[in-house]
Amino acid sequence: MLKKRELQDVPVLFPLLNDEAVKPYVREKADSAESYYFFINMMNQQEENGDLISRTILDEMENPVGAITLYDIEENKGFLATWLGKPYFGQGYNQYAKELFLWELFMEQDIDVVFLKVNKINSRSLKAMNKLSYAIKANETYPNVYEQLNQGNKQYDLFAVYKDAFTFYMHEHEQEEIGELEA
Repeated sequence: MLKKRELQDVPVLFPLLNDEAVKPYVREKADSAESYYFFINMMNQQEENGDLISRTILDEMENPVGAITLYDIEENKGFLATWLGKPYFGQGYNQYAKELFLWELFMEQDIDVVFLKVNKINSRSLKAMNKLSYAIKANETYPNVYEQLNQGNKQYDLFAVYKDAFTFYMHEHEQEEIGELEA
């Protein structure tokens, strides 16, 4: 489940974010809970301005377990970033959150393309990307974006999710579920 980012989630999210297994891979840098409150408040203002869209990822008990955000929105395109707290690794929250969020982006927010940059040394994220049949490697499709991502020391692969490919995937997924129920 997803919900809009709220300041009340900071006491739960900050320790998850500050874990060394998570911290190096996220944009949400904060050295203290107080600075994270400021950061989330700033993100909420950016969402009001249309610069980003951000949601808190919840578990089955509606406890915050991570976050998913579309950053740098321009021309109906943006960069997706997601993170989960270490206790929630490998439990399916990442894929579930991505599907819910992409549905919202494509069906409710008028987004056409979602980019994902994955650090080439982040094996967990690369493995997760390979599970997403609707995401394609876009290093060659968007060479200018790819080059811009790789100007620094870190090296990234660029992936793209197109609205049409995602809606086709969701339709096929729905048909499979119906078939399983009928069997």
